[in-house]
Amino acid sequence: MVLQRIFRVVIMGPPGSGKGTVSGRVVKRFGLTHLSSGDLLRANIKAQTELGLLMKSCIDQGQLVPDDVISRLILTEMRSIEQSSWLLDGFPRTVTQAETLDGVCSVDTVINVDVPFQTIKQRLTSRWLHLPSGRVYNIDFNPPKISGLDDVTGEPLIQRDDDTPETITRRLKSYENQTQPVLEYYRSKGMLETFSGTETNKIWPHIQAFLSKKLFPQNDKVVGKA
Repeated sequence: MVLQRIFRVVIMGPPGSGKGTVSGRVVKRFGLTHLSSGDLLRANIKAQTELGLLMKSCIDQGQLVPDDVISRLILTEMRSIEQSSWLLDGFPRTVTQAETLDGVCSVDTVINVDVPFQTIKQRLTSRWLHLPSGRVYNIDFNPPKISGLDDVTGEPLIQRDDDTPETITRRLKSYENQTQPVLEYYRSKGMLETFSGTETNKIWPHIQAFLSKKLFPQNDKVVGKA
C-alpha cells in the first residue's frame, strides 16, 4: 500500500495500554516509519552520545529529562526522515514539547489509546518475567505450565519492580498528570481522536478504519485487517 502524500501521526497512551502493539500494527499496515522516543533515548545512552550522557545523568539523579533535551533528540532524528510519513510514539509528553513539534512540522492526527487504569493494573501486575531469556508470562492469558517457573529452564520467574501495584499506580498517575494538558492541547486544535476499550484486538479495527479513511479517502471500503 503506497501513500499518496506525507502523513504524520502522534500516538499517545499510558504504560500498559497496548500502545506498542497498536504502533506495530500501524507501521506494518500503513508503512509509516516508527519513531519511538524510548528507543532513541536508550540507543543514545548505550552509544554514549552527548545527548545520551546528558539524559543518563538526569535519569540517574531521578530527574525528568528537560523538554529541550528530549526535543533536540527527537527533532535531530526527524530531520533524517523529513520526507517520510511517520508515527511518533512517546513524544510529545508536555505542552512545551508539543509546541516545539508544531514549530518544525505539521502533525496530521493524534491517536489516543484510552484503556481504563484498572484494566492496565490488572494486565501489568499479572506479568512475570524469566530474566535471563526475557520470556514474559501473564497469569491471566499466558501462564507458565508450572506456577512461578519458566517453561523452558524451570528457573524461577520474577516480577519487575515497576510491575508492582504501588509502582504501577504511581506511574499511571504521573502519566495522567503530565499528558492530560497535551491531550487538551491537541483536542483544542481538533486533531485528537480517542479510541477507548479494554482489549487491543477490539480497539485496533477502529483505529485501522480511521486511518484508512484519512489516508485513502477515495476508498469507500476499508481493506481487510493486517
